[in-house]
Amino acid sequence: MNTKTIAVLTSGGDAPGMNAAIRAVVRTALADGLRVLGIRRGYNGLLNGDVIDMNLRSVSDIIHHGGTMLYTARSPEFNTPAGVKKAANMCRNLGIDGVVVIGGDGSFRGARDLTGEGIPCVGVPGTIDNDIACTEYTIGYDTAMNTAMEMVDRLRDTTESHDRCSVVEVMGRRCGDLALNTGIAVGATTILVPEVEFDFERDVVNRMRSTQRTGKRHFIIVVAEGVGGVSELSAKIQDETGIESRATILGHVQRGGSPTMRDRVLGSLMGNHAANLLKEGIGNRVVAIRANKVVDFDITEALNQKRVFDEERYRIAHKISI
Repeated sequence: MNTKTIAVLTSGGDAPGMNAAIRAVVRTALADGLRVLGIRRGYNGLLNGDVIDMNLRSVSDIIHHGGTMLYTARSPEFNTPAGVKKAANMCRNLGIDGVVVIGGDGSFRGARDLTGEGIPCVGVPGTIDNDIACTEYTIGYDTAMNTAMEMVDRLRDTTESHDRCSVVEVMGRRCGDLALNTGIAVGATTILVPEVEFDFERDVVNRMRSTQRTGKRHFIIVVAEGVGGVSELSAKIQDETGIESRATILGHVQRGGSPTMRDRVLGSLMGNHAANLLKEGIGNRVVAIRANKVVDFDITEALNQKRVFDEERYRIAHKISI
């Protein structure tokens, strides 16, 4: 396949470091003599022809910004066979020979379907949850952890001043990595994640009482979004222990902010790798980080891999938080 034009889009939830990946895709492709199109607002933008020509200056001064310069959106229409065919025809009409898709596993399913219609696609993992099984790291994860850590540190100041318990929900519907590492970083008394069932008396109340006996008077409980119910949990803690408890949902603040060095560097390396694959006419791949190396997998293989939660790290987190 003689690749002349590639496109890049961001899909699903935004993640800090996506702009670094976009920048690397554009500049790698241009350096190799390819034309690059930016598709705005994800697959929805592709269906509607919301496409711009990209040049070197299109991606100047974006590497330090959070979010995505190409914007993102959900697309129910694309999630239908007719929608995928329409998107493939739009690619052919625009002369697009391949697409870099930056997003999560839902975005990769779309990339696989589009590849099946004759448009080679390469996925780049961009999601703050770190929930893509084939890669050890996803773009945005490090920034989100640092943001969550900073927010909990600020909460701790008032929690300590009033001898309270703060129950803090961080993002992660199916994946507890963000909660686990944030919890370790802030010294949380208890960390609750979707992967591990918990017993309220044993894992929350008894741990709080055990630390009380050693002189501790304030508590941080970190809860992954997928566990949910932080308001109810906070009220239950107060009823059971008599300790004033407050629930805080950090929410979308975790998605924003200037990306960390790690997200900028890995986003750049993965974007470069994706562009190189498409230049060679190679599609149906997902770029990944394994043992600090940039590698790639077949999309179907990547989607079928099962993510393994680090139970040993979870055990250590609770052992050192008493």
